[in-house]
Amino acid sequence: MCGYCGCGHEHKHEHDHAHDSRIMQIEQDILGENQRFADQNRAYFTQHGILTLNLMSSPGSGKTTLLVETIRALKHRCAISVIEGDQQTDLDAQRIAATAVPVVQINTGKACHLNAHRIGHALSDLAPSNNSVLFIENVGNLVCPALFDLGEKAKIVILSVTEGDDKPLKYPHMFAEASLMIINKIDLLPYVSFNVAQCIEYARRINPHIAVLQTSATTQQGLLPWCDWLLKTHAAA
Repeated sequence: MCGYCGCGHEHKHEHDHAHDSRIMQIEQDILGENQRFADQNRAYFTQHGILTLNLMSSPGSGKTTLLVETIRALKHRCAISVIEGDQQTDLDAQRIAATAVPVVQINTGKACHLNAHRIGHALSDLAPSNNSVLFIENVGNLVCPALFDLGEKAKIVILSVTEGDDKPLKYPHMFAEASLMIINKIDLLPYVSFNVAQCIEYARRINPHIAVLQTSATTQQGLLPWCDWLLKTHAAA
């Protein structure tokens, strides 16, 4: 019988344990396969000198607007290409295409993240230039994208001030994996309850080494330090 209440549920507990074990094995298999493709992508990026950055955020953080402004500021200083990830539509890819840089759209359907295999296929169509910068704009989600290595040099998490300063504590895996946190939409700080210092403290409680920048894509506040970070990272790579 059940060791906790004597209710005769030993079979249910055995079934639950077996079910959990199968789920864990499936997750390990999926992540293991993804890692093999990620390693292939990373080798490609290294061979061709491509700085690849995985941009992650929740929906509505302003990452596409920030990416558009970044491209406009830097496209005459380095070659740039973009892989756009969304569950449906190519609306963001159209916005990127309007900046006249190469872009490939990936629609994930029901999936809430990009994976390394699909990035590898997109690279065949995109053919990014040697010694260029490749931005991967991941599906808007603060959970699943953190788990999937795409072969990128760095993960960057974009957090808007409209989302709340407690997000690093609520979604710790995302902030633990990120090399850089961008606090975006700072032009709205007078109108929202968002404690910048508290947010940074929470993020560094999760990841003591995370770098932090503050930006507004619409007013271009903080755009220069962000572009400087990109150029220095590109030069180092």
